Amino acid sequence: MENNAQLIAECTARAKEWLSPAFDEETRKEVQAMLDAEDKSALIDAFYQNLEFGTGGLRGIMGAGTNRMNKYIVGMATQGFANYILKAFPGQQSAVVVGHDCRNNGRMFAETVADIFSANGIKVYLFESLRPTPEISFAIRQLKCQAGVNVTASHNPREYNGYKAYWDDGAQVLAPHDTGIIDEVNKVKIQDVKFEGNKDLIIPIGGEMDWDYIQAVKEAMVDQDVIMRQKDLNIVYSPMHGTGRVIIPMALRSWGFQNIHVVPEQMVIDGNFPTVVSPNPENAEAMTLGMKLGTKLNADLVIASDPDADRLAIVCRNAKGEWEILNGNQTCMMFCWYIIANKKKLGQLKGNEFLVKTIVTTEVIAEIAKKNGVEYMDCYTGFKWIANEIRVNEGKKKYIGGGEESFGFLPFDKVRDKDSPASICLICEIASWARDNGMTLYDLLMNIYKEYGFSREVTINVVRPGKTGADEIKQMMTDFRANPPQELGGSKVVLWKDYKTLEAKKADGSVEKLGMPDTSNVLQWFCEDGTKVSVRPSGTEPKIKFYLEVKDASFAGAADYERCMKAAEAKVVAIKKSLNLD
Repeated sequence: MENNAQLIAECTARAKEWLSPAFDEETRKEVQAMLDAEDKSALIDAFYQNLEFGTGGLRGIMGAGTNRMNKYIVGMATQGFANYILKAFPGQQSAVVVGHDCRNNGRMFAETVADIFSANGIKVYLFESLRPTPEISFAIRQLKCQAGVNVTASHNPREYNGYKAYWDDGAQVLAPHDTGIIDEVNKVKIQDVKFEGNKDLIIPIGGEMDWDYIQAVKEAMVDQDVIMRQKDLNIVYSPMHGTGRVIIPMALRSWGFQNIHVVPEQMVIDGNFPTVVSPNPENAEAMTLGMKLGTKLNADLVIASDPDADRLAIVCRNAKGEWEILNGNQTCMMFCWYIIANKKKLGQLKGNEFLVKTIVTTEVIAEIAKKNGVEYMDCYTGFKWIANEIRVNEGKKKYIGGGEESFGFLPFDKVRDKDSPASICLICEIASWARDNGMTLYDLLMNIYKEYGFSREVTINVVRPGKTGADEIKQMMTDFRANPPQELGGSKVVLWKDYKTLEAKKADGSVEKLGMPDTSNVLQWFCEDGTKVSVRPSGTEPKIKFYLEVKDASFAGAADYERCMKAAEAKVVAIKKSLNLD
């Protein structure tokens, strides 16, 4: 990389523009240090491209540079977003909601966003302090705003921050607004940004919205009687230093749970996340402190939310009484099974209900829906696509739940993003139901596998940072398209789906069109034994993701779980070898 004279020259020219008086002294010093350094790799990574304002907004490492999260990049993004809002809603007083999570610089970025919107004549409802992502989505709908911004990098490592853009339905932006906003953002130069805010147009919000949101979350409850009988369910909760620390214990109490314990070390708001390597509920390491407290208190389950409280993690006791971390697919399965089974039992299903899952999430959910006569829909990865299904079916069909493998679920329709407060309350209700029926969550999971088939899901993240990494990821997708696998770990591939061309090719050579609302850079391969592999580059991180799903038809009950898991792990190793990932 250091020897690429042309690239270094381009990055140097870009960097020198950041030495102008338009940028503050601290930024200029940071840029000058990169220019002066003998090793130019930091300069290249910071300036080789513009941090892309994509369909989900911005996400990147914080620091100076065009490829970094800083107030100037945030400023240009917000100015472009404001320009688009003013075009989309001409002749009216537009309003937006702005929030942030616990990350470093989060408040500064949120206030920068509020200032710029207000300077453009747009009313801003600015949360007084950090709040969960789902509450931002709720507030947009509650206040009938035209758009919203949440400053968060979700579960990414501590050096990241981000910017999620929302539209008037409370969901992250989709076509045509996504590309429309991107076009406006790309037109903006630093001198176009109106950084000086109009304080008269910035309205602080907080406690009242919290109350309204918590009341709305109660709509996700299926059976209050179960909770009342098991109100002493022993719950340990961690917010991972983030936004769930107040809202989630309050929500649990509002549902009737009385035995709630928090992980004290992780109740501290801290964007450096000192107690975890990464604040990602997908990583078992992040749950260590919670499980330690759970053991000490003999808890029934341990629950955590990620920093912006859209994702959740669940730990329950297995057949040996040991802690077992449920993966996102298992969590999603349990939610879907419980909602259907108990709404049916209570006479709450009218026949027009539907579930939504993403295409990379386990097919067991499809089996649960089919067997119970409930419609289910497949959508792309990203909760905005689940929100889209809610939106297009509003008034015609009743949404009862939707989720994805990455630890996100939404059990009601008052919010249009992943919602860990509502999901955590509901999983505690499910644990109460299980206990009411002499079971644990683990027992319930085994029963679902017994009825609908065993499935093991593994996500493999291949991380490739920087420009060379981006090029490598692009090449991998090109190679897979040119030479799709014919077998995976010894299983014959019988169906190839390419969501970029919206074509599904079968083993007999026939081709069908995929009925999706848009194209996406995703490949899927299905084998005759039920094995499924999905491949997609991440839209928010420098990685390519492989989602593996392995079936085992021999599962007959809990006694088979360990054996089937071992067989599945061996199958995963074989699939990785087939894909040259080992």
